[in-house]
Amino acid sequence: MSEIEKLSFEDAMRELEATVGKLETGEATLEESIALYERGAKLRAHCEKRLREAEERVEKITLSANGQPVGTEPAEGL
Repeated sequence: MSEIEKLSFEDAMRELEATVGKLETGEATLEESIALYERGAKLRAHCEKRLREAEERVEKITLSANGQPVGTEPAEGL
């Protein structure tokens, strides 16, 4: 499991926002900008994956006749 894969959605989003902020300042060298962009792309993909997993988990929740959730299956990593 990579360092990014270990991040929670919230931590990855904070890091992605910081990365975008660094890129927007235009103060990084070309090489630094490329590295920031690559990391940002990985962080974005990780956030999308975590959101997809959360959506799948929510979709698995059904309600019984009395309105109680049944059939919940926790998604791995959440």
